[in-house]
Amino acid sequence: MTKIEIPLSRTKILLLLLGSIGFVAIGTLFIISPDTFLTTRMSSEGLIRTIGIISVLFFGATSIIGVKKLFGNSVGLTIDENGITDNTNGSSIGLIKWSDITQIKTEQVASTKFLLIFIGNPDFYLDKVTGFKRKLLEGNKRMYGTPLSITSNTLKYNFADLEKIINDKLTEFRQQMPNR
Repeated sequence: MTKIEIPLSRTKILLLLLGSIGFVAIGTLFIISPDTFLTTRMSSEGLIRTIGIISVLFFGATSIIGVKKLFGNSVGLTIDENGITDNTNGSSIGLIKWSDITQIKTEQVASTKFLLIFIGNPDFYLDKVTGFKRKLLEGNKRMYGTPLSITSNTLKYNFADLEKIINDKLTEFRQQMPNR
């Protein structure tokens, strides 16, 4: 099997980073002067301040991840004889072995498409991570039935092409294995 390396798109990451920084700024304003944002729908300064804190924490974390991705390893996804090595986002798990994959399914939320990677033993992958990353993966597992997903949002690659190549390589792996 030929090794395929798909680079991260620095332009897409920069745009996502700028968006995250914008939400941190707005969240900071919510914290500093919640009275400015009072409306008939949001008439509680405490609620506005809480939304601000959540915004700063979440988008602050995504900003840190964005900076790391922007200046870090330029390979977002590697597909080879071992499996798929995912480095596309903050909840990426690293190597997903072909032998662990039971199914690949495409899902879409709003305009974002992603591949759900179903595996035989999800706990093996969950046990590799801790903290916030683990919470994200557990949320994926509750919502979709698997902790692992891949999107092309940060890649220099079209989603339809990514979907085809991963499915083709999984089929190729299975054809090479006598017990599959």
